[in-house]
Amino acid sequence: MTTTLTKNVFQFLNQLEQNNDRDWFNAHKDTFKSIEKEVKQFNTHVFNLLNTHDDVDKLKLFRIYRDVRFSKNKQPYKTHFGCSFNRVKPKLRGGYYIHIQPNNQSFIATGFWDPNKDDLFRIRKEFEMDDEDIRAILKDKHFASIWGNFKGDELKTAPKGFDKSHPAIDLIRRKQFIFTKEFSDQEVLSPDFITTIDQAFKAIRPFFDLMSDILTTDLNGQSIID
Repeated sequence: MTTTLTKNVFQFLNQLEQNNDRDWFNAHKDTFKSIEKEVKQFNTHVFNLLNTHDDVDKLKLFRIYRDVRFSKNKQPYKTHFGCSFNRVKPKLRGGYYIHIQPNNQSFIATGFWDPNKDDLFRIRKEFEMDDEDIRAILKDKHFASIWGNFKGDELKTAPKGFDKSHPAIDLIRRKQFIFTKEFSDQEVLSPDFITTIDQAFKAIRPFFDLMSDILTTDLNGQSIID
């Protein structure tokens, strides 16, 4: 099973970026299938590594085809590979993502990209009541050295029903709770890349443990799952 990505992946994606049309793609369909297989094998190995320290029940390699129906960009193909990994719900929350794109645009991401209305309210209420645990995680030296601080969208002011002067308003006004880590092309092609990914995903666990506890309990700390 592939544990190291080859330069062929970047070469194909660079060529696709320069020839983003159906005629070229169809003429190089066999090459694409070979590259896709390599990327899927790599991500399957990541999936297996994740399951040595977490419970992940699904790997999804996103299709190369773009949905152009509602987009001004009518290019038919993506110029990257994306893969997500879902933790076992409802007990475990959060997810992992790997993005492979040439020209030093690759990254990994983790956290909560688009929490639904109820989950977002529950998270905000938790941080309104007590932000000590999340602050401790964000300030941890090992965690911060890998993931830094939250990325993603946030409101410019307090959400409805929350005090804009609250000490935790920087957390409460967030709409997304995600972390990202970027990689150069050289790092992606390194034999150590898969280990680096696994160690980074392993380091996110304190955050996932906290958020899973929040999202599976009510404001009194009572479980809301069977």
